[in-house]
Amino acid sequence: MRALSRLPLSILLLIASSAAFGQNPGWMPDLTQKQTYVLHRATSKDATGGNADYRGLGPGETRTILDVDGPGMLSHLWFTISDPEPYHLKRIVLRIYWDGETVPSVEAPIGDFFGLGTGDYIGWQSEMLSVGNSRALNCFFPMPYGKHARVTVTNDGKLTASSLYYNIEYRADSRPLPPHTLYFHAQYRQATPNHGWTGAWYSNGDPLVNLKRNETGEDNYVWFEAKGDGHYVGVTMSVLQNQDGWWGEGNDMFYIDGAPLPALAGTGTEDYFLGAWDFGFPFSYQLYGAPMVGREQAGARSSVYRFHLDSPIPFTKSMRATIEHGHANHRSDDFSSVAYWYQSEPHLAFPPLAPVDERIPTLHIVGGPGNTGPNGQSTTPNR
Repeated sequence: MRALSRLPLSILLLIASSAAFGQNPGWMPDLTQKQTYVLHRATSKDATGGNADYRGLGPGETRTILDVDGPGMLSHLWFTISDPEPYHLKRIVLRIYWDGETVPSVEAPIGDFFGLGTGDYIGWQSEMLSVGNSRALNCFFPMPYGKHARVTVTNDGKLTASSLYYNIEYRADSRPLPPHTLYFHAQYRQATPNHGWTGAWYSNGDPLVNLKRNETGEDNYVWFEAKGDGHYVGVTMSVLQNQDGWWGEGNDMFYIDGAPLPALAGTGTEDYFLGAWDFGFPFSYQLYGAPMVGREQAGARSSVYRFHLDSPIPFTKSMRATIEHGHANHRSDDFSSVAYWYQSEPHLAFPPLAPVDERIPTLHIVGGPGNTGPNGQSTTPNR
């Protein structure tokens, strides 16, 4: 019962509803019962009744788009953006603060938060996040708050985002949150590049690669670290290849409550993200997918995701979620990711967000025997 008590109220309602009526798992409340909350919307709507239903966001500007007292719950976030600056999805940062905290519980470039970590717009669909009609960014993670919620967007770019549209639906409720309610968190991380132990373009089947072992997870790419009481629910991750060949074969490793060895360890990158034998082609399902699949050459880009809504991974003291970059961390590709989890507050402070120029996808050709990239050097996109 204690494990169930840590789940958000919306998920508890879902479990009861699904058990009673055989509904599919998801985020909806029990539609057969009267809802007692009042639904509100924070919106970019033109207050004059005109059609200018957007806001501008100048360089260096932070705009608060929701500032509301609780108790309540954010149930849906929708954004669409018109911005002439390249890679504006990496330059605009989304932050969410709960109950008056001074450091955010959600902090990520807005594209990465919605699974667009390469900085490109692509359509994809999952249970909690989706990008529709190529530029419609949607989030359905339930986000309860007891006293207060604040959502901000910041433009770290050099040009004005001319049109920022948003709608945030939230439920106001006079009843306090149930005891042990957990709060939503999302953390951005990147390694540009990961530091592999060889610069040569060895294949995964090469004897030199296969001789290496990594039992402790040393030098793994870290999705997130947390202290407190909660559970991990998933990750979106994007890859820019700096080497030819298959970028995967890295094992996922989850360290729970301070244990020195992983409590859960996988069999390869594509296996954790529920593909097999590499990804082959793009796919997008409710709990897992690879909506962008590159050609396994230097410069190729891929995006993957996995949500553990069927069995969130619990922790009572701490968790560190990681994955290898290539078998035993032999590759030096660029990774960026957002991990999603629920936990009690206060939370462990996030690492400082990378400066904006370091977030922009940049090819780092990896040196090695017989290894030269296009023009024999690294290339950087226009900024």
